[in-house]
Amino acid sequence: MFIGAPELIILCFVLLLPVGAVLASFGLLSRRAKRLGYPSTSAYLRAAPRTDAERRDAADLAVKGLVFCLLGLLIAPIVLVGLVPLFYGARKLAYASMGLGLVDDAEPRA
Repeated sequence: MFIGAPELIILCFVLLLPVGAVLASFGLLSRRAKRLGYPSTSAYLRAAPRTDAERRDAADLAVKGLVFCLLGLLIAPIVLVGLVPLFYGARKLAYASMGLGLVDDAEPRA
């Protein structure tokens, strides 16, 4: 079986697009975490939003994940790219709507 040029182009597009999207979104998340003062990207993703800017970022993250999941209806591997930002963004929005993370627990209680 021989793979021709059109098949190879389509295969590269389907495989490289999700990988590029994951790398780009991780780069954006790490820059956003550093800008907001978190020590790492995972600390940013685990934390409940404290300010309005963090709530806007959480909503933006959830919408980006939803868009990637909807694009996954056309190109199936993109769904896997959209699940991570959709999960973390929606979780942060749920925390903010429940009022969690509004009290700064960084100070130890005596």
